[in-house]
Amino acid sequence: MGLYGAFNIAASGLTAERLRMDVISNNIANVNTTRTEEGGPYQRQRVIFEPRGQQLNAMFPYIFSKAKMPSNFEGVKVSGITNDPNPPKLVYDPGHPDANKDGYVSMPNVNIVKEMVDMISATRAYEANVTAINSAKTMAAKALDIGKI
Repeated sequence: MGLYGAFNIAASGLTAERLRMDVISNNIANVNTTRTEEGGPYQRQRVIFEPRGQQLNAMFPYIFSKAKMPSNFEGVKVSGITNDPNPPKLVYDPGHPDANKDGYVSMPNVNIVKEMVDMISATRAYEANVTAINSAKTMAAKALDIGKI
């Protein structure tokens, strides 16, 4: 893998994790949204990643046996944003404008603790990709210094 390959892989990770942080922020912002344009409460969204280039599932034995990353691995991409299939939470609040006849309100299926853990995970992954870019940049600068007298 060349220098630009390292930048490309880390940049794809930065882009994917940035989108993940945006989706998590949207989930947190809508934690109390009980009415949407589609009807019903807000549904939590998830980002689905997949590898760019060759599929890694078939390559795991190869990677472990050869102890190197294949040359045609090109990073990660977002394959989609899906709604979490878990049902909404029912909260008893008879005074709420969206309460049903029994006094229960359908609240979004967003768990703020889970969202914060996901946000920390996305932030750390973003930081790791920044570190990878900085390391590749430093190695390239050192390689250029080898020829200097």
